[in-house]
Amino acid sequence: MPTNTNIAGGQDWGAVNVGNSSIRKPIPKTAAGIAAAKRAGVMATQKVYGAGGNQSAHSSTTMSARKLEETDELRHSKVDKSLSKAIMQARTAKKLTQKQLATAINEKPQIVAEYENGKAIPNGAIIVKLERKLGCKLPRPGKKAGGGGGGGVKAASKTGVGARAGAGRGGGGGVNRGGPAKRR
Repeated sequence: MPTNTNIAGGQDWGAVNVGNSSIRKPIPKTAAGIAAAKRAGVMATQKVYGAGGNQSAHSSTTMSARKLEETDELRHSKVDKSLSKAIMQARTAKKLTQKQLATAINEKPQIVAEYENGKAIPNGAIIVKLERKLGCKLPRPGKKAGGGGGGGVKAASKTGVGARAGAGRGGGGGVNRGGPAKRR
């Protein structure tokens, strides 16, 4: 074992200056200091046009095509007044409080209050739970215009090609309900 305990072990973390970087030039902070540095030729500035990022996205004067096409109503549909009134009448007829009704359908009391106030977003599962507990049929919220897609058109198209494929061969009624045609 060495007897000398003055040996430095590990890294030397002292500052080391290499080259001319040890001479630090002060950066002017005031307008007068910047002007003096420009006159001395130490500092140069450039005017960059169009710099500064995405200015067009934040200006309110330009109307983009997306803004012009955007005409949809961006609000959630709320519970109809007839539904909220029906829930309230059925609940009071059963002599239940909002809290009792909420615990019976495994929901929070705030949900029942929102439905009765007409502030809730309609949820079919909650309406079904309310119907079962209250024992009455509640009015459902109407669909938006043009949102259904015409359910009757699909039923009428079943009598087209599928009906002719099974007809005359004893296909069992003539209407092929999906899948490939029957083999003989």
